[in-house]
Amino acid sequence: MEDCLICHRMNMIKEGANKYFVAELETGYVVIGDHQYFEGYTLFLCKEHKHELHELDSDYRQRFLVEMSNVSEAVYRAFKPDKLNYELLGNGDSHLHWHIFPRRLTEPTPTHPVWWTPKEVMYSESVKPSSDELKELKSRLLEELNKIV
Repeated sequence: MEDCLICHRMNMIKEGANKYFVAELETGYVVIGDHQYFEGYTLFLCKEHKHELHELDSDYRQRFLVEMSNVSEAVYRAFKPDKLNYELLGNGDSHLHWHIFPRRLTEPTPTHPVWWTPKEVMYSESVKPSSDELKELKSRLLEELNKIV
């Protein structure tokens, strides 16, 4: 799928060129989000290029959902949020991928959905992790993920 952003990101992982890559699981890839307005923001990218959950074979779908739950548990343990938000939208990038957002009561608007955060704030260059910050985020997440899977 040439024009699929998720497929492109997974190809970068396979080529060793995706610096946000954390781990490969049976059904998907775990990556730290490019922007960390919500510290610990993580994505789980489905290995199969499908648009809807029901398009996955039943056994694969069940494993994908279990692995997403494992990833979210690792996010919770690694980043100690007050709450997690989960999204599987697909309106922009229709390839199945989960967004896992750690949420904290200390945020400016802790009860609002993440998509109420202005894009210029959530995707600001100022919330991109430095190389050292990225290394630390990935390390914390991988350590917890390895305890679970």
